[in-house]
Amino acid sequence: MNVKHIGSTLKTLFSRLVIPAVAAMSISAHAAQPLKIGYSDWPGWVAWQVAIDKGWFKEAGVPVTFEWFDYSASMDAFSAGKIDAVTMTNGDALVTGAAGGKSVMVMLTDYSNGNDMIIGKPGVRSVKALKGKKVAVEMGFVEHLLLLNGLKKAGMKESDVTLVNAKTNEMPQMLASGDVAAVGAWQPIAGQTMKSVPGAKPIYTSADEPGLIYDVLAVNPASAKQRRADWVKVVKVWDRVVKYINDPKTQPDAVKIMAARVGVSPETYLPLLKGTKLLSLDEAKKIYVKGDGFKTLYGSSRIADDFNVANDVYKKAEDVNSYLDSSFTFAK
Repeated sequence: MNVKHIGSTLKTLFSRLVIPAVAAMSISAHAAQPLKIGYSDWPGWVAWQVAIDKGWFKEAGVPVTFEWFDYSASMDAFSAGKIDAVTMTNGDALVTGAAGGKSVMVMLTDYSNGNDMIIGKPGVRSVKALKGKKVAVEMGFVEHLLLLNGLKKAGMKESDVTLVNAKTNEMPQMLASGDVAAVGAWQPIAGQTMKSVPGAKPIYTSADEPGLIYDVLAVNPASAKQRRADWVKVVKVWDRVVKYINDPKTQPDAVKIMAARVGVSPETYLPLLKGTKLLSLDEAKKIYVKGDGFKTLYGSSRIADDFNVANDVYKKAEDVNSYLDSSFTFAK
């Protein structure tokens, strides 16, 4: 065998053996990169802390890192590609997507079951009592939608009240000023609002319309496709979290973990948890189906889309179905 032929044979062996091995190592290294998930201060998302502290992701064989954010900052980080997934409402997933941060909702974590509130000042005890009065909400956000739903149920229209646009974290000061009859806020801001104005009480909450606000884990579509097996494992870990929190025997430990994450006492945190309906996979399967109205994620998301367009949150309707993939929830 001449030298040229030996060189050619070695080159062929290198191509067939070494290069594929290096490529495989590269792919393996990429696959081993932790999934980056952004989460923030909402009971249905703080619940992930239980799995983090208990080491359940490692047990499930999926590398994950969770990054703590303020809510709006978490969506910004997702849109900028700094994280692979983010916890947000189904309506905000559409808002983020319309601005370029497209996602796919791989699972439901919960729905708000009283933690989102329209709070009346002392003496205002019903939605009907708001007629002709000022109401402060963060325009285009979920409390605005909650107010519209409450007005509709009371036989009223948006024009029956005067809306005052304010940031959610400003609501305690807004109600205390006396300039408005009611404000919209979610926990823990809602609790702070009632504490700052003794006698203020909720007059309409998300418990009056279950499914108006669904909370989800929204994943970058490329990551959902490329790391599907890992995301399925993440979804299954969630089911373990819900069972641990709901079990009376283990709930005290779970609440202790969640309370520590946000820096309050377990006694303070427990009522906040009760205003959130955590969804097991079996419960989520009944919601993650096609249908109209608030009882399904599809119907609720279409209502949110209509609301977003009507309030100029974005200009034209989103393709809602493109954001929804129930296969992760239904995976065996």
